[in-house]
Amino acid sequence: MSKFMIIDGSSMLSTSYYGNLPRTILFEKDEEKRKAHYDEILHTSDGRYTNAIFTMLKTMLSMYKKVKPDYIAFVFDKSRDTFRRTELGADFYKANRSATPEPLKEQYIAMENILERIGCKVLMDDRYEADDFAASLVDKFESPEQEIYVITKDHDYFQLVSNYTRMWRVVDRKKREQLEKKYISSYMGREVYEAIPTNVFEYTPQIVLGEEGVLPELIVPLLAIQGDPGDGIPGCKGVKAAAIPLLNEYGSIEEIYAAIEECQEDAKKEKELVAFWKEIGVKVSPLKKLKAGKEEVLLSQQLAQMKRDIALPYEIDDFAFKIDKEELEKILIEYEMNSIQKEIAKLK
Repeated sequence: MSKFMIIDGSSMLSTSYYGNLPRTILFEKDEEKRKAHYDEILHTSDGRYTNAIFTMLKTMLSMYKKVKPDYIAFVFDKSRDTFRRTELGADFYKANRSATPEPLKEQYIAMENILERIGCKVLMDDRYEADDFAASLVDKFESPEQEIYVITKDHDYFQLVSNYTRMWRVVDRKKREQLEKKYISSYMGREVYEAIPTNVFEYTPQIVLGEEGVLPELIVPLLAIQGDPGDGIPGCKGVKAAAIPLLNEYGSIEEIYAAIEECQEDAKKEKELVAFWKEIGVKVSPLKKLKAGKEEVLLSQQLAQMKRDIALPYEIDDFAFKIDKEELEKILIEYEMNSIQKEIAKLK
């Protein structure tokens, strides 16, 4: 069975950047003071920043040694003004995020060029986000004969996990140890984790259920009710704990609202509905808040749902993992990455 790795390049590069920053920048809250220390960031002799590129290439090399994928794709964010803002009218979506620091912005462009130069397929577009491309790749290529591994740090990717697609979520050592202790004996053997990079944890549908309270197919409606402050998804204000039992009972946002609408504003019927909700584990009735916040919930569901139907003009062989080692060696010399050059030489 072949292995197809889909790497959230924006997430990996950002994690690499912040994981390899001088403390003088990492823990400084004032932006102008941070800028004063930019010269301490790892860079080439001619001033090009490399801390994120270096760390991401090291991570990729580690994954290659461990996994040796048959196919690979990198997905990147290109703009914040995607269809979620321009077509859904959600100008607040991700508006709370701070501007990308210049040293990281510079390395996004450089990393995308590096990947293309060495022969990796890079997908990005002004209209869609990285996760939309990942979801569309999964939808097109997942099958019982094709193992897919999506590598990211972002929890919204839980919605892609299935019997044929696993999420390799980037976690720190402490978090991985906690997850291993909780799940390895129940859902998979130790040998699975000896075969993957040490900084990731593999999520199956049952592990998503254990961590989030719902199966992957209910992650989107869960985000629609609970919201996601990090992405600016509003959800339904004041409703959080009730989302899991309601979704596990009804199976969708639409069915929850169908049950509410069946009451036809009749006080007696609504009281009976609230009593039933209590029986399934809803401790505090969210009825009034769900009724008042319906518009926000339905919009939130659209925002949280990854686009799965982007027209991709590719076949699986277009993603065959064949690194141009000569070009890679030129790039490593160009970016003065001597330690990685030595590791690449050992792979010959």
